[in-house]
Amino acid sequence: MASPNLIILYVKDPAESAAFYRNILSREPAVEAPNFVAFPLDGGFTLGLWRRSSVEPQPSAIGNRGEVAFMVDGENAVARHYEDWRGRGLPFAQDLTELDFGPTFVVLDPDGHRLRVCEPDK
Repeated sequence: MASPNLIILYVKDPAESAAFYRNILSREPAVEAPNFVAFPLDGGFTLGLWRRSSVEPQPSAIGNRGEVAFMVDGENAVARHYEDWRGRGLPFAQDLTELDFGPTFVVLDPDGHRLRVCEPDK
């Protein structure tokens, strides 16, 4: 059975998005082409950044209807990430807050994709 292992975000400028993700992921991409950049992630996943104008077939709508979540484990891990990312000057859509599932916050990448940091389910 095939298992999902590639997350693709449509972006305006892959080079600009690559710089943003280099900063928050603290790693280099495995692939850098004019229309596509790929970052290997832990657990066998890859994050792909595909130039929106070159996507085939073109998406029927544009908009953010989902999030990429970074689950971090450990005492105060979410708060530590919040302080780290705030220090990097990232744009926040939601400051550190407590929701039903625990502490969380949301930053936006250059295309407005929502990146949530939260704790794993216990």
